[in-house]
Amino acid sequence: MKKILTLFAVVGLIAFTSCEGPEGPPGRDGKDALMPQAFEIETNFSFNPTDGYIISDSFSKYLGGDLYQDESVLVYRLEGTNSAGSDVWQLIPTTVFFSNNESITYDYNFSKQAFTIFVGGDNVGGRAAYINNQVFRFVIIPADFGASVNKSNYLEVMKALNLSESQVKNVDF
Repeated sequence: MKKILTLFAVVGLIAFTSCEGPEGPPGRDGKDALMPQAFEIETNFSFNPTDGYIISDSFSKYLGGDLYQDESVLVYRLEGTNSAGSDVWQLIPTTVFFSNNESITYDYNFSKQAFTIFVGGDNVGGRAAYINNQVFRFVIIPADFGASVNKSNYLEVMKALNLSESQVKNVDF
């Protein structure tokens, strides 16, 4: 009985180690890997009765195509400059509060093809400085981008993605 069991084990070992299936498709080389990108737009919000104040466009205009399935988007609004003259970027969604207890909120959504930025709140139409000549930076990141990076800090995100300011595409909207 032990000899038969040993014989089956040896035959099974030989049979399973020699099996080979069809060769799979070639994988991506390092050059085709998803690379982080960033672009900047300066524009005015437009108003329509259905959606309110929005900015909406396709990614292909800025990136030359749609987002890949495993990419995500972070959007930052230029809030102003600090005392050293450096730009201050604020991750949206965010809410701006005013001294009269009013506020406005910036938010966005995106698909693989397009994005929309919304602004809503109290007396938005009367706050031209918050809807005209707005500058936004879009940072396209791999979906598995590190959880340890503080995504609300624009400079940390750019550093973690190894992107420099010179790599940000300035696009006329």
